Amino acid sequence: MATANKGTNPKVGGVRFATTPAVEGSSSHVHFDEKLHDSVVMVSQEKEGDFLVKVGFLKIMHKYEITFILPFVQLLGKDICAAPLSNLNLKVTNITPVPEGYRVKCEYVAHREGVLREEMVLRSESNHSASIKVVVQARVMDRHHGTPMLLEGVKCIGAELEYDSEQSEWHGFD
Repeated sequence: MATANKGTNPKVGGVRFATTPAVEGSSSHVHFDEKLHDSVVMVSQEKEGDFLVKVGFLKIMHKYEITFILPFVQLLGKDICAAPLSNLNLKVTNITPVPEGYRVKCEYVAHREGVLREEMVLRSESNHSASIKVVVQARVMDRHHGTPMLLEGVKCIGAELEYDSEQSEWHGFD
């Protein structure tokens, strides 16, 4: 049986480390802010006045509680509610006025893989013609890709039925 020392080939790609240990405070020291910008649910206002809520990576066939703050919308006023949804995967459970605007809590079932965009409509309780659209966007991973690190504002509240890949839609054009 022949043995080969794979570590001596200089053309093999890999990571090289400095021969001397890094000194604290040197240029090789990496510093992260206390709260990373990418660690929270991101809410942005679109050109049309609607909102996009990015909730990050989720796992297929899991149920999540998503909480985010929408800025105050003068058109809607202080008291708003969710319009009835035809979407079975996204359900608004609570809307509370806060100094920054509105705290919205909803439940979401990650029902298929890929980048998913689910819509909800929030409307004024006093002026029923005033409403805004909120799009919740998630990147849903299949069950073979591990467990995603959830953003602040996203909490897994349960696993749904076992995932059956034969029932999954093919996403060749997404």
